[in-house]
Amino acid sequence: MNPESNAGKPRLRMVGVTKRFGATVALAGVDFSVNAGEVVALVGENGAGKSTLMKILAGAYQPDEGNMWLGDEPYAPRHPLEARRRGVAMIYQELALAPHLTVMENILLGMEPTRGPLINWQEMRAIASDAMTQLGRPDIPPNAILSTLPIAQQQLVEIARAVAVGCRVLVLDEPTSSLAQADIKHLFDLVRRLKARGLAIIYISHFLDEVREISDRLTVLRDGRSVGEGLTAQTPTARIISMMVGRDVNDLYPRSLRTAGEAILEVTNLAGRSKPRDASLTLHKGEILGIAGLVGAGRTELLRCIFGLDAVRGGKVKVSHFAGDGPSSPPRRWKQGMGMISEDRKIEGLALNLSIADNMTLTKMPVLVNVHRQTAEAREWIKRLGVRCRSVKQPIGDLSGGNQQKVAIARLLHHDVDVLLLDEPTRGIDVGSKAQIYHLIDELARGGKAVLMVSSYLPELLGVCDRIAVMCKGVLGPAVPVSQTNEHQIMLQATGAMEAA
Repeated sequence: MNPESNAGKPRLRMVGVTKRFGATVALAGVDFSVNAGEVVALVGENGAGKSTLMKILAGAYQPDEGNMWLGDEPYAPRHPLEARRRGVAMIYQELALAPHLTVMENILLGMEPTRGPLINWQEMRAIASDAMTQLGRPDIPPNAILSTLPIAQQQLVEIARAVAVGCRVLVLDEPTSSLAQADIKHLFDLVRRLKARGLAIIYISHFLDEVREISDRLTVLRDGRSVGEGLTAQTPTARIISMMVGRDVNDLYPRSLRTAGEAILEVTNLAGRSKPRDASLTLHKGEILGIAGLVGAGRTELLRCIFGLDAVRGGKVKVSHFAGDGPSSPPRRWKQGMGMISEDRKIEGLALNLSIADNMTLTKMPVLVNVHRQTAEAREWIKRLGVRCRSVKQPIGDLSGGNQQKVAIARLLHHDVDVLLLDEPTRGIDVGSKAQIYHLIDELARGGKAVLMVSSYLPELLGVCDRIAVMCKGVLGPAVPVSQTNEHQIMLQATGAMEAA
C-alpha cells in the first residue's frame, strides 16, 4: 500500500453537491474535503444527509449538481466498482461481506487475479496475506471461512479489501457499533497507522467521544446542508451538538428531583442456561437502575431472563405484588405491568413492515380493532414523544433509528407498564434523538415508573441512572449510587481487575 502520502494535500474535494429524490432535497450544495494523512469526522443527526453524501462518493448514487475531485483529477464514479478501482472504499455499518466465502475470496471479490481464464489462487492468497499483514493481523488465515471469525476480524477483512486494491480514501461508517471496548482500541490503532501512511479517512459516528479521540477535523451536516466545520480539538462538544440539532442542547443527561418509592421488581440469585450465572437486584418505583459490563458479560441475557424470553435455570423474579413462582413468559410479564425494548429493534423490537400505529398498539390490541381509536391514540403518542413521520400509517421501517426507538418506547407507555426493561435504548441513534430519549426516561422515572437499563456507554449510565450495578462473567455485583462510582471503577469491576486485586 503506497497511496501518494503528501500529508496535508487535498485528497478528496466535493463542492456544491446536490441530490434530490422527487420533491425531497436530500443534499443542498454540500461542500466537503479530506486531506491525505488526515481523519475527518462527518457528523449529523439521522436524516442529515451523511449516508447520501457518502453513497455519492462511493458511486452508488449520482449527484444532480456539484463536482468532485480525487487529487487533481475530476472524479465522477458511475458505479461502486469504478469508485473502488479509483481508490475509494466504504466500510458500511452492516458489513458487505460473503460469510460463506474465505477471507481471501472476500478481500478480492470482483477483482480476482487471473491466469488466462482461471483464477490465480496462489496470487490471490499472496495479495490477501499481504493486506492482512499490513493491518497487523498476519495470523488470520487467508483460507478461513469468514463466518467462523469474530465480528471485529470480519471488519478487518473488509478494510483489508480496501487496502488490497490501493485505497486512497477510506470511509468508516459507524465502525464501532458492534465492537467490544478492546476491539475499538485496536481499530483506532489501525486507523492511526493508516493515517500515518497517507490515507485520507472519513469517520462517521454518533459517538462524539470517539470523534474527539480519532479525528483531526470535523464537518457537520444538518438537513442536507454543511452547517459547520473546524478542528476537532478546538470545537467544544456543546458546539458540535448545537450545530447538529440546530439549537442548544442543555443538560444532555437530565436528572430531575425524584425519590425512589417501594420495591417493584426483586430478582434473587437468577441464573439462565449459560448467563446470567448469579444475579440479584431490587428495583424501586421512580428509579433508574443501570447495568454496566463488557460485551458478553450477560447483561442482555439478564433482561431476557427477567422478561421470560430466555429459560431460567434457577432463582426468582418477583414483580410487585405478583407471586415469584411459576414459569415466566412475555405475556405474563405484560400482564404484570412489565415491558421490554430489545437491543436489536429491527429484528426483535419492531415489525418493520407494519405501520407506526400497529407497532405502537400491538401488545394492547383487541381482537376487533377500532381503526379510528387506534389512529387517534397513535397520533397522541406521536405528538407526546415528538416522532417525526408523515402519518400513523407510514411503515415504521421508513423512520430513522431515533424515531423508531421512540415508537418502541411509545408501545410500552401505551400498554401502561410500570417496569421498563431497556436494552441499549440509544444504540445507533443521533445525539439529538438521544437527548430526547434521556429526557423521556427521566420524565418516566419522575412519574413513578421503574427503569432497568443496560448500556455499553458509561457516560450515559452515569448521566441518567440513580444506581449502577456491574456484571462480570455472568455475575451481577451490588448496585451503588452513581455519586459513589466512576468510569474507572466500573471498568475495574467489569474486567474483573478489582476482584483480582
